[in-house]
Amino acid sequence: MAKHYEQYCPVAHALELVGERWSLLIVRELLKGPRRYTDLAEALPRIGTNVLAARLKDLEGCGIVAKRRLPPPTPAQVYELTPYGVALKPVMRELARWGLRSLPAPGDDEALAPGWLRGALDTFFAPVAPDGSFQFRVGDEEAALVDGEAAAGSVDDPDVIVEATPAAFYYLFVERRWDGVEVEGDRELLERLLEAAAPADDAVLA
Repeated sequence: MAKHYEQYCPVAHALELVGERWSLLIVRELLKGPRRYTDLAEALPRIGTNVLAARLKDLEGCGIVAKRRLPPPTPAQVYELTPYGVALKPVMRELARWGLRSLPAPGDDEALAPGWLRGALDTFFAPVAPDGSFQFRVGDEEAALVDGEAAAGSVDDPDVIVEATPAAFYYLFVERRWDGVEVEGDRELLERLLEAAAPADDAVLA
Protein backbone atom coordinates (compact mmCIF):
# COMPACT_ATOMS: atom_id res chain seq x y z
CA MET A 1 0.00 0.00 0.00
CA ALA A 2 1.14 3.57 -0.59
CA LYS A 3 3.26 5.20 2.07
CA HIS A 4 1.46 7.33 4.59
CA TYR A 5 1.73 11.05 4.04
CA GLU A 6 1.27 11.77 7.74
CA GLN A 7 -1.32 14.44 6.95
CA TYR A 8 -4.90 14.61 8.15
CA CYS A 9 -6.31 15.39 4.72
CA PRO A 10 -8.89 13.52 2.63
CA VAL A 11 -6.83 14.00 -0.55
CA ALA A 12 -3.74 12.53 1.12
CA HIS A 13 -5.86 9.66 2.50
CA ALA A 14 -7.35 8.95 -0.94
CA LEU A 15 -3.88 8.83 -2.46
CA GLU A 16 -2.79 6.42 0.23
CA LEU A 17 -5.58 4.10 -0.99
CA VAL A 18 -5.39 4.46 -4.79
CA GLY A 19 -2.31 6.56 -5.49
CA GLU A 20 0.09 3.73 -6.31
CA ARG A 21 0.95 3.19 -9.98
CA TRP A 22 -1.63 1.02 -11.78
CA SER A 23 -4.23 1.18 -8.98
CA LEU A 24 -6.62 3.55 -10.74
CA LEU A 25 -6.20 1.69 -14.02
CA ILE A 26 -7.29 -1.48 -12.24
CA VAL A 27 -10.30 0.45 -10.93
CA ARG A 28 -10.96 1.65 -14.49
CA GLU A 29 -11.11 -1.94 -15.73
CA LEU A 30 -13.29 -3.12 -12.86
CA LEU A 31 -15.76 -0.32 -13.49
CA LYS A 32 -16.62 -2.33 -16.63
CA GLY A 33 -17.71 -5.25 -14.45
CA PRO A 34 -16.16 -8.26 -12.69
CA ARG A 35 -12.86 -9.43 -14.21
CA ARG A 36 -10.67 -12.48 -13.82
CA TYR A 37 -7.02 -12.00 -12.95
CA THR A 38 -6.12 -12.98 -16.52
CA ASP A 39 -8.59 -10.42 -17.91
CA LEU A 40 -6.90 -7.67 -15.92
CA ALA A 41 -3.44 -8.80 -16.97
CA GLU A 42 -4.52 -8.78 -20.62
CA ALA A 43 -6.10 -5.32 -20.33
CA LEU A 44 -2.94 -3.96 -18.67
CA PRO A 45 -0.21 -5.62 -20.74
CA ARG A 46 2.68 -3.62 -19.25
CA ILE A 47 1.89 -4.48 -15.63
CA GLY A 48 4.02 -7.18 -14.06
CA THR A 49 2.16 -10.13 -12.58
CA ASN A 50 3.72 -9.50 -9.18
CA VAL A 51 2.64 -5.84 -9.31
CA LEU A 52 -0.92 -6.75 -10.35
CA ALA A 53 -1.18 -9.24 -7.51
CA ALA A 54 0.17 -6.68 -5.04
CA ARG A 55 -2.18 -3.94 -6.19
CA LEU A 56 -5.21 -6.23 -6.02
CA LYS A 57 -4.22 -7.28 -2.51
CA ASP A 58 -3.88 -3.64 -1.45
CA LEU A 59 -7.22 -2.67 -3.02
CA GLU A 60 -8.88 -5.61 -1.28
CA GLY A 61 -7.29 -4.63 2.00
CA CYS A 62 -8.79 -1.15 1.93
CA GLY A 63 -12.25 -2.31 0.88
CA ILE A 64 -12.22 -1.11 -2.74
CA VAL A 65 -12.07 -4.54 -4.43
CA ALA A 66 -13.51 -7.91 -3.46
CA LYS A 67 -12.98 -11.45 -4.77
CA ARG A 68 -15.88 -13.67 -5.74
CA ARG A 69 -16.14 -17.14 -7.24
CA LEU A 70 -18.61 -17.50 -10.08
CA PRO A 71 -21.11 -20.37 -9.89
CA PRO A 72 -20.90 -23.40 -12.23
CA PRO A 73 -20.54 -24.04 -15.11
CA THR A 74 -17.73 -21.45 -15.05
CA PRO A 75 -16.51 -21.42 -11.44
CA ALA A 76 -13.79 -18.87 -12.06
CA GLN A 77 -12.62 -16.39 -9.44
CA VAL A 78 -13.28 -12.79 -10.35
CA TYR A 79 -12.43 -9.41 -8.88
CA GLU A 80 -15.07 -6.72 -8.61
CA LEU A 81 -15.53 -3.33 -7.06
CA THR A 82 -17.28 -3.00 -3.74
CA PRO A 83 -19.85 -0.19 -3.35
CA TYR A 84 -16.97 1.85 -1.89
CA GLY A 85 -15.00 1.18 -5.06
CA VAL A 86 -17.91 1.94 -7.39
CA ALA A 87 -18.14 5.36 -5.72
CA LEU A 88 -14.91 6.21 -7.56
CA LYS A 89 -16.77 6.31 -10.90
CA PRO A 90 -17.54 10.06 -10.90
CA VAL A 91 -13.99 10.72 -9.72
CA MET A 92 -12.67 8.69 -12.66
CA ARG A 93 -14.90 10.62 -15.04
CA GLU A 94 -13.60 13.96 -13.84
CA LEU A 95 -10.02 12.68 -13.95
CA ALA A 96 -10.58 11.55 -17.55
CA ARG A 97 -12.07 14.93 -18.50
CA TRP A 98 -9.09 16.67 -16.92
CA GLY A 99 -6.63 14.35 -18.66
CA LEU A 100 -8.29 14.97 -22.02
CA ARG A 101 -7.30 18.64 -21.76
CA SER A 102 -3.70 17.76 -22.68
CA LEU A 103 -4.18 14.40 -24.44
CA PRO A 104 -3.60 14.73 -28.19
CA ALA A 105 -5.78 13.06 -30.80
CA PRO A 106 -4.97 9.39 -31.47
CA GLY A 107 -2.66 8.77 -34.39
CA ASP A 108 -3.54 6.51 -37.28
CA ASP A 109 -1.28 3.80 -35.84
CA GLU A 110 -2.49 4.20 -32.26
CA ALA A 111 -3.27 0.83 -30.65
CA LEU A 112 -6.62 1.38 -28.96
CA ALA A 113 -7.74 -1.27 -26.50
CA PRO A 114 -10.76 -3.38 -27.44
CA GLY A 115 -13.90 -1.86 -25.94
CA TRP A 116 -12.45 1.63 -25.68
CA LEU A 117 -15.43 3.20 -27.45
CA ARG A 118 -17.98 1.81 -25.04
CA GLY A 119 -15.77 3.03 -22.19
CA ALA A 120 -15.55 6.51 -23.71
CA LEU A 121 -19.33 6.71 -24.10
CA ASP A 122 -19.85 5.54 -20.53
CA THR A 123 -17.30 7.98 -19.12
CA PHE A 124 -17.96 11.16 -21.06
CA PHE A 125 -21.50 10.92 -22.42
CA ALA A 126 -23.68 8.56 -20.37
CA PRO A 127 -23.95 10.73 -17.22
CA VAL A 128 -25.30 13.73 -19.17
CA ALA A 129 -26.97 12.14 -22.21
CA PRO A 130 -30.45 13.27 -23.25
CA ASP A 131 -33.08 10.60 -23.83
CA GLY A 132 -32.65 8.89 -27.15
CA SER A 133 -30.54 6.25 -28.87
CA PHE A 134 -27.15 6.89 -30.45
CA GLN A 135 -25.13 4.45 -32.53
CA PHE A 136 -21.39 5.10 -32.88
CA ARG A 137 -19.14 3.36 -35.39
CA VAL A 138 -15.59 4.55 -34.80
CA GLY A 139 -12.77 2.75 -36.51
CA ASP A 140 -13.17 -0.95 -35.75
CA GLU A 141 -15.39 -0.31 -32.74
CA GLU A 142 -19.15 -0.13 -32.46
CA ALA A 143 -21.06 0.95 -29.38
CA ALA A 144 -24.34 2.58 -28.47
CA LEU A 145 -25.85 4.97 -25.99
CA VAL A 146 -29.52 4.45 -25.14
CA ASP A 147 -31.26 6.73 -22.64
CA GLY A 148 -27.99 7.33 -20.83
CA GLU A 149 -26.76 3.72 -20.82
CA ALA A 150 -23.66 2.75 -22.80
CA ALA A 151 -23.41 -0.68 -24.39
CA ALA A 152 -21.10 -2.47 -26.78
CA GLY A 153 -22.42 -3.37 -30.21
CA SER A 154 -25.40 -2.03 -32.11
CA VAL A 155 -29.02 -1.21 -31.30
CA ASP A 156 -32.16 -1.40 -33.40
CA ASP A 157 -33.47 1.74 -35.07
CA PRO A 158 -31.22 4.35 -33.40
CA ASP A 159 -32.20 8.01 -33.50
CA VAL A 160 -28.78 8.97 -34.84
CA ILE A 161 -25.82 7.09 -36.31
CA VAL A 162 -22.30 8.50 -36.16
CA GLU A 163 -19.41 7.10 -38.19
CA ALA A 164 -15.84 8.41 -37.87
CA THR A 165 -12.21 7.51 -37.46
CA PRO A 166 -10.87 7.65 -33.89
CA ALA A 167 -9.13 10.95 -34.65
CA ALA A 168 -12.27 12.48 -36.22
CA PHE A 169 -14.31 11.31 -33.21
CA TYR A 170 -11.79 13.00 -30.90
CA TYR A 171 -11.98 16.29 -32.79
CA LEU A 172 -15.78 16.14 -32.91
CA PHE A 173 -15.96 15.85 -29.13
CA VAL A 174 -13.09 18.15 -28.17
CA GLU A 175 -13.23 20.84 -30.85
CA ARG A 176 -16.64 20.38 -32.52
CA ARG A 177 -14.96 19.71 -35.84
CA TRP A 178 -17.18 17.71 -38.17
CA ASP A 179 -14.46 16.85 -40.72
CA GLY A 180 -14.50 13.13 -41.45
CA VAL A 181 -17.70 12.54 -39.45
CA GLU A 182 -20.78 11.05 -41.11
CA VAL A 183 -24.14 11.52 -39.38
CA GLU A 184 -27.44 9.85 -40.19
CA GLY A 185 -30.66 10.73 -38.41
CA ASP A 186 -31.26 13.36 -35.75
CA ARG A 187 -28.20 15.62 -35.91
CA GLU A 188 -29.81 18.10 -33.50
CA LEU A 189 -30.02 15.35 -30.87
CA LEU A 190 -26.33 14.60 -31.40
CA GLU A 191 -25.49 18.28 -30.98
CA ARG A 192 -27.41 18.30 -27.68
CA LEU A 193 -25.36 15.33 -26.52
CA LEU A 194 -22.09 16.99 -27.49
CA GLU A 195 -23.09 20.23 -25.78
CA ALA A 196 -24.04 18.43 -22.57
CA ALA A 197 -20.73 16.54 -22.47
CA ALA A 198 -18.56 19.44 -23.66
CA PRO A 199 -15.10 19.62 -22.08
CA ALA A 200 -13.73 22.94 -20.86
CA ASP A 201 -13.32 25.66 -23.49
CA ASP A 202 -9.56 25.41 -23.13
CA ALA A 203 -9.71 21.63 -23.46
CA VAL A 204 -6.65 21.00 -25.59
CA LEU A 205 -3.47 22.41 -24.11
CA ALA A 206 -0.94 20.24 -25.92
